[in-house]
Amino acid sequence: MGIGKTEQILLADIGGTNARFALSQGDGNQTGAIDYVKVADFPTVREAIADVLARKSGGEPPRRAVLAVAGPVTNNRCVMTNSPWVIDGNELQPALGFDSVHVLNDFEVVAWSLPALQPADLIPLGGLDGLPGEPLLVVGPGTGFGVSCLVERHGARLAVVTEAGHATLPAENEREERVIACLRRRLGHVSIERGALSGSGLQSLYEALAEVDGAEVPQRDAAAITKAALDGSCAHSRATLEMFCATLGSVAGNLAVTFGARGGVYIAGGIVPRFPEFLAASAFRARFEAKGRFQDYLRNIPTRLVTRPDASFLGLKMFADHNPD
Repeated sequence: MGIGKTEQILLADIGGTNARFALSQGDGNQTGAIDYVKVADFPTVREAIADVLARKSGGEPPRRAVLAVAGPVTNNRCVMTNSPWVIDGNELQPALGFDSVHVLNDFEVVAWSLPALQPADLIPLGGLDGLPGEPLLVVGPGTGFGVSCLVERHGARLAVVTEAGHATLPAENEREERVIACLRRRLGHVSIERGALSGSGLQSLYEALAEVDGAEVPQRDAAAITKAALDGSCAHSRATLEMFCATLGSVAGNLAVTFGARGGVYIAGGIVPRFPEFLAASAFRARFEAKGRFQDYLRNIPTRLVTRPDASFLGLKMFADHNPD
């Protein structure tokens, strides 16, 4: 059954601290204004949604909801890690009078947005045009390290949700091996997320690199490391950010061959859009392609940085349009 032209759909992007809500029409129009809600202001997501609908829906309330959540989703349900909210679509549906409620992982939603992104939403980072109809991969360093792959076959689309951020962090040279050995002593298992490609991972990388180099450096969090690297005030911070970008290239290349993502690889998340020029000038793309006999395979795959701030809402809308239940 198709989506009615006047049907409203509630779209939401729910994090540990803030939640964003918008209403979308089912006729392909862009979503309406985004409403920001502090999670701490409402004991439950049900009360937050009821408040938003009371203020935004006007006449006919939406019959469907698609909710993106920053956490793992099992059986249409997510227990948030950094907030007391439990987002359970099967409970919200009757409680709020929806015909359907879909709960999706936030990176799954970003994957859904990829075919609809326009050149103005992206910064190219090398490669060719990508092959039409082939898988699209998105990776994103932020609070954690998100990975999702959008696969299309015979007109049907599926976003593959992964926990790739918890795979083991690879080393490409002796210096990185020494850094990972230092991290292993501190962390035990050194994952992609904890060892490098997240906010806390960038800080871990900074501290381990200082130990390897025998450098005395001030304590810095990820934001301070990035700032000091970009303004040139700290050579060690710059070296850390350079290793971060190189590692991101290696990991993205590994994931590209793992998923066969010949349609393109996209970089999202909260960290990298802060330094697109630095990333473009780094070893990111060279390391992305450095896969020995498969270098030509990687050379053809485009890499792009997602700069559109509301890409998640575009993905929510794309999912709703492809799943008109």
